[in-house]
Amino acid sequence: MNIIRYTENSYQTAPQPLALLPRLCPSVVFYIHLIDIVVRASRKARLGEYNDSCWIESSLDVLQNLERIGVSVEVFGIENVLEQSGPVVFIGNHMSMMETLLLPAILQPIKPVTFVVKESLLSYPVFRHVMRSRNPVAVSRTNPRQDLKVVMNEGQERLRNGISVIVFPQTTRSHLFTPEQMSSIGVKLAKKAGVPVIPLALKTDCWQNGKWFKDFGRFDTAKTAHFSFGRPIVKVAGKGDEEQSLVNVFISEELQKWMTK
Repeated sequence: MNIIRYTENSYQTAPQPLALLPRLCPSVVFYIHLIDIVVRASRKARLGEYNDSCWIESSLDVLQNLERIGVSVEVFGIENVLEQSGPVVFIGNHMSMMETLLLPAILQPIKPVTFVVKESLLSYPVFRHVMRSRNPVAVSRTNPRQDLKVVMNEGQERLRNGISVIVFPQTTRSHLFTPEQMSSIGVKLAKKAGVPVIPLALKTDCWQNGKWFKDFGRFDTAKTAHFSFGRPIVKVAGKGDEEQSLVNVFISEELQKWMTK
């Protein structure tokens, strides 16, 4: 099985020449390939054949197709994931669909993962079969009290079974990071389950929001996609306010660093 090859706990897209069509129409070329990837994955999922290895392969296909249209991807801090033998809660900001598609290739070869997702993703045409096969924790994003109950119950069940949970606790996906929009639902889950938190900062605004459909925007290939994993917060104490602040500070500092490059 192909996996991402890290050098000194990091990954950076290697420079490569672009073919004419990806250079002229990067977004069109990418979406043609993405549709093919999703359709093939969905077919396997409907047959009950879409396993962890298939998920990694699909995610790697997306990564390679992003790189073929000129998007550079960087991943740092993977040692902070490798040093944790058990399940964890990953808490990150959320900018685009890219992180949902690429994190399986980054994390799944190291430890089993799933996502906390909007219920609506389980109804997306074609894509719903893939997402359902990954046993996510589905929330409404309209009823915070019920969402908390679902995450506490189902999230703990995943963690007890050795599956790490990826949480994007912003009220909405945004290219701007506002700490006040980060709920503490991920920290609360980690405390309840007694597992570490790993902060995740990401910058994927090279995948822009679409004019008519938010998930299907153009690509700005001049921008690099960044992923960075922070040092684990081994134990959540008290109400988790300090731990939530540590997550927010890590994300803010990483974003500031990338914006000044």
